[in-house]
Amino acid sequence: MIMDSQGLSSKKPVVITIDGPTASGKGTVAQHLADKLGFHYLDSGALYRLTALSALRAKVALDDMETIADMAKSLPCAFRQGRILLAGEDVTDSIRAEEVGNTASKIAAYQPVRDALKALQVSFRQPPGLVTDGRDMGTVIFPDADLKVFLTASVAVRAERRYKQLLEKGFPANIDTLRKDLEDRDKRDSERKSSPLRPAADAVMLDTSFLGIDESVQCILDACAEKKI
Repeated sequence: MIMDSQGLSSKKPVVITIDGPTASGKGTVAQHLADKLGFHYLDSGALYRLTALSALRAKVALDDMETIADMAKSLPCAFRQGRILLAGEDVTDSIRAEEVGNTASKIAAYQPVRDALKALQVSFRQPPGLVTDGRDMGTVIFPDADLKVFLTASVAVRAERRYKQLLEKGFPANIDTLRKDLEDRDKRDSERKSSPLRPAADAVMLDTSFLGIDESVQCILDACAEKKI
């Protein structure tokens, strides 16, 4: 509880976190949920992808975590009308390339990079509320979130989703390679020392393997109703 200048109590803006592995549907579900509730939306993974894209473009060695962390601290990014900008350039599609995604997963294991991006992520908590998706939103960034959700889906389903997504954006893709990449990324994300991928102790678990977007969103809305959000 926060006290204002007159000594009256005021609650922090509501936060709903949606964590889960790559291609579990968390981004799409989170964005639709934010639209339904009229809340702000933060794609935390985009911040890591933006940092990865910046490092790749600058040809920074991926084991040079201090330089990459410095890039993250001054990341010139903006989110406008569903588009993601880097130094004014629309990179919404560019950051979805597999090379960028795999690089983001690698640099996300570096604590200095995570520390550099934490303050930026917390700053998105604005009225009337925030829906955010990622891997450690409910465990590290917003441990006091009003509702925490952990989305899961089978590797086969996630690989198929990712395959279709890449083809729609004009990127080449191989379903077998994608499945292997997802398995490797899951292992890396769950075993890293810094903020490993895991559900919060009080998270609502939701398997989206056989659920559509609207069904998934409704499940979370039902959870919101139970918590009177």
